[in-house]
Amino acid sequence: MPDDRTPTRGRVVTQDPDATLRHQINELVEEEHRLERAHVGQALDGEEKSRLDALGVELDRLWDLLRQREARRRAGLSVDDAEERSARVVEGYQQ
Repeated sequence: MPDDRTPTRGRVVTQDPDATLRHQINELVEEEHRLERAHVGQALDGEEKSRLDALGVELDRLWDLLRQREARRRAGLSVDDAEERSARVVEGYQQ
């Protein structure tokens, strides 16, 4: 059975956009965890703190896009009309 995944510069791209989003999310979470584990009990330096913050924002944006796609699918709307929102919009959401 052929594999529908294609490696692209360290990333796997599939025919399923949702699977691609999940893969990107998993890669970012792994990077976030590696960074956190490398500094257990120690403060991050400025560059590492900036990277950790950037990872959190990008994860929020990807999760938001995935949730939009899932909501549109449940509502019978086109998932392709879901759009990635800006960091300013996504980071302004209330929990």
